[in-house]
Amino acid sequence: MFQTHLQNAARAVETHLGAVMAPLGDLPVVQAMRYASAGGKRLRAFLVLESARLHDVAPGQAIWPATAIEAIHAYSLVHDDLPCMDDDALRRGLPTVHVKWDDCTAVLAGDALHTLGFECVTHPSCHPDPAVRADLALRLARAAGAQGMVLGQALDIAAETAPDPLTLDEITRLQAGKTGALIAWSATAGAVMARADTAPLQRYADDLGLAFQIADDILDIEGDAAKLGKAVGKDAEAGKATFVSHLGLEGAKSRAVALVEDACDALSPYGVAADPLREAARFVISRDS
Repeated sequence: MFQTHLQNAARAVETHLGAVMAPLGDLPVVQAMRYASAGGKRLRAFLVLESARLHDVAPGQAIWPATAIEAIHAYSLVHDDLPCMDDDALRRGLPTVHVKWDDCTAVLAGDALHTLGFECVTHPSCHPDPAVRADLALRLARAAGAQGMVLGQALDIAAETAPDPLTLDEITRLQAGKTGALIAWSATAGAVMARADTAPLQRYADDLGLAFQIADDILDIEGDAAKLGKAVGKDAEAGKATFVSHLGLEGAKSRAVALVEDACDALSPYGVAADPLREAARFVISRDS
């Protein structure tokens, strides 16, 4: 069931992203936007669509925030891959945007995807109530900015030159921003659109986001570069503190499993209707890419 839901979400977002970007023409920056936002698992979009389904939000409305989060996520990857950041040459098995084009095009494509995300989430078709659209946008700004993803990235960069490696608590805080904030926004979007209680999905997302990052740290040790579509072993080579370096490989795996169990328990108010979200949590720590 989960793989079908995930594939359906990916197809829906791919189609909608294409429609949203169709009027933009075909300048190199737009080509780079399309290139950067293509492919991937679309897990964040899936979380938006599933949380919307749980709250009876119409699919035609839910596709807008689902597309928005994928545009924001794509922007973050384009900028993260730049030479001044992680300096990666591959993403999803293909040359990164700055390699295929150049640094300036990559910066501008990322900027444009960032603003496109906010255009989608504030579009009148997203929700008839402008107050709900404004709430989604405010929450997205906080999740993507200096209280969320950007904060996590800044802490990560600072850690590279810090005299001491990060503690486990510091890594947890860093990743709650860098990875967890956008996942939490995605998982709670449906509840926000329905003006429902976001607490159960927030608890689910907090555990899911942390499990996701632990799985990433494990894949950096055990993963196959060909399947991942990017280099592996970079954290170990750089002597970077990770969940694996603190907990050990088996300890990190056990911690991820416990987090997934907690995430699934948080969904109890929704009963079996939330089973696709439970499967998503299990998928996060069993994936090989």
